[in-house]
Amino acid sequence: MTPALRALTLLVGGGLAGVVGTAGGITTLVSYPLLLATGVPALVANVTNIVAVTACWPGSALASGPELEHRARWVARHLAIPALGGGIGAALLLATSSHAFDQVVPFLVLSGSCALLLSPWLTRLTGCRSSRASGRALDAIMLPITLYGGYFGAGSGVMLLATMLIFVDEDLPTANALKNMLVGANVVLAAVVLIVFRSIDWAATLPLAAGMLIGSLLGPSVTRRVPASVIRPVVAALGVGLAIQLWVSHGS
Repeated sequence: MTPALRALTLLVGGGLAGVVGTAGGITTLVSYPLLLATGVPALVANVTNIVAVTACWPGSALASGPELEHRARWVARHLAIPALGGGIGAALLLATSSHAFDQVVPFLVLSGSCALLLSPWLTRLTGCRSSRASGRALDAIMLPITLYGGYFGAGSGVMLLATMLIFVDEDLPTANALKNMLVGANVVLAAVVLIVFRSIDWAATLPLAAGMLIGSLLGPSVTRRVPASVIRPVVAALGVGLAIQLWVSHGS
C-alpha cells in the first residue's frame, strides 16, 4: 500500500470510526483493526489510536450543543477523574507488559456491552441519580474504566455510556454527549503522556485523527435521530463482537 493510499484509507476509516464512536459505539472497533490492516504493528496501533481519538473531543462538543447546554458545570466537575485515569493508564502502558492485561480486555468490553444493554433495568434498580452516594459511585466506577481507556481503550466508551445512563441521565443523546466529553478528557491526557515518552507514527496518526474529527461532527446527530431502543442493542452487539475479536486475537 502506497503512503498516499494508506493516508486516504485512514482518513475515510477514521471518519467512520468517529461517527461510530461519538454516536454511542466503539471507535476502536473500526480504527484499531484498520490500523493493523494498513501495516501498523499492534502496540504502535494502540498508541496511534489513543492519540488520534483526541480529535473526536472538539468535534463531538460542537455537535452536542443542545445536550450540553445546561451541563457545563457537571462536565467541568467530572473531568478530573477521566483525565487522571487516562494519565495513569498511559503510564502503565509505557511501564508494563500488556500480556496479562490483554487477557482481561475482552471481558471488560463484554461487561460494558452487557451493562449498556441492561442499563434501563439497572437504572430502575439503582434509583435516584442525584444523590451524593451516586456521585461517589460514579467516581469510583469511572476511575478504573478511564484507566483502562488510557491503557488500551477498546470499549471504554461503551462502559462510560452505560455508566452515564445508569447514574446520570437515562436520555441516550444526553448520556452520549456527556460520555463523549469524559472520553475526551481521558484520551487527551493519555495522549500527552504517550507523545512525550514515545515516538508517534504521525504519518498514520494525522489522517486517522482528521477523519475522526469529521466523523465526530456527525455522530451526536445520529444518536439524536435514531431511537435509543435501536441504538442500545446495536452498540451492545458491536461490543460483544469486539470482545470476541479481542479474545480470538489475544488468544492466538
